[in-house]
Amino acid sequence: MSSLISKYTFKFNTSIAQIGNTTWDQLSKNTNPFCQYTFLHALESSGSVAGDSGWQPFHLVIYDNSEAVGVLPLYKKTHSYGEYVFDFAWANAYQQHGLDYYPKLVAAIPFTPVTGVRLMLDKKVDYAELLPILCHEISQQLNLLDLSSMHWLFVEPDISHLLSLSGQLQRHCVQFQWFNRQYTSFEDYLSHFNSRKRKSVKKERQKVASQGVAVLRLHGDKLTAENMQFFYHCYKQTYLKRSGHQGYLTQAFFQQLFTTMPDNLMLVVALKNEQPIASALFVFDQKQLCGRYWGALQDVPSLHFECCYYQGIEFCIEQNIAQFNPGTQGEHKILRGFEPIFCYSNHALLEPAFHQAVERFVEEEAVQLAKYKQQASTLLPFKQLSQ
Repeated sequence: MSSLISKYTFKFNTSIAQIGNTTWDQLSKNTNPFCQYTFLHALESSGSVAGDSGWQPFHLVIYDNSEAVGVLPLYKKTHSYGEYVFDFAWANAYQQHGLDYYPKLVAAIPFTPVTGVRLMLDKKVDYAELLPILCHEISQQLNLLDLSSMHWLFVEPDISHLLSLSGQLQRHCVQFQWFNRQYTSFEDYLSHFNSRKRKSVKKERQKVASQGVAVLRLHGDKLTAENMQFFYHCYKQTYLKRSGHQGYLTQAFFQQLFTTMPDNLMLVVALKNEQPIASALFVFDQKQLCGRYWGALQDVPSLHFECCYYQGIEFCIEQNIAQFNPGTQGEHKILRGFEPIFCYSNHALLEPAFHQAVERFVEEEAVQLAKYKQQASTLLPFKQLSQ
């Protein structure tokens, strides 16, 4: 490995601004919007990460001689919130043995449980060759900085496999996602449901309309700064009611997204008596729609399903988008046609005994999750998939 290590040099950066948009964008092109410089920079410059947020940027640039050939979004974490791959039990076990689990190192997009590229490389760089070298470098950083562990979150399946070959434990989780099988309309989509479940969805949508609620989808030049301001008000109020704080993401973050990524945003707004009462914000590109943020000022039965699921499905059909990721968890999504899929993360703990314990845990967990995914698939509403 030593001859290969000398081929690359590694530089860790405490802000994405230190790297700059030119280098980052050159290597992140063709990835999803969350991996782009504008999104990650908005998180940092708005104060949603960095500062006292518990997310300290530690982004990596990989060089071949003086040429940047790879970037990796990295964060030193002092907690496990906003990751959606839950390791609180591991942290508790460390604490019970008098060891510090935090800080740890995480390769992830903050607050974004969406599978995508993490290590973004120049085409001439071979993943399989580089990953063992990179894992060795990161292991050295864990020792130097007294970090407990390294975690790769929501990585692509083939990269997760390569990481596991480099000693990073592979972990599964299950999400529910929607796939566009060339549907021509929402009615066409529902025609693939069995009769009882098709009627259930129609009844649910009619319930919203019967309460005098109208729903709009806004994107492109139809989306305004005022719309975004109303959305943030809903987002903040919903977090206050549910969690007692105003949410992890600041108003400045959403304002920056509107300014720098308007073509990647779609906003659903619900109105009652012509007054807006709820809103859901989606991020999308040509391949995927992601439902990320929701808030409501009034409780209206079934409105969450309408705004966060059905409007997203209609948008995908309208825009010919292949996949819709509505967020994590939520078995109620199954009956609305969201299919269970595996997502992957990889983990390496510096303390050998804990690494071995986690290895046993993820092996046992994988068996249970495989059964869960299979059982969930039997509940899907589609005629051809119904039991």
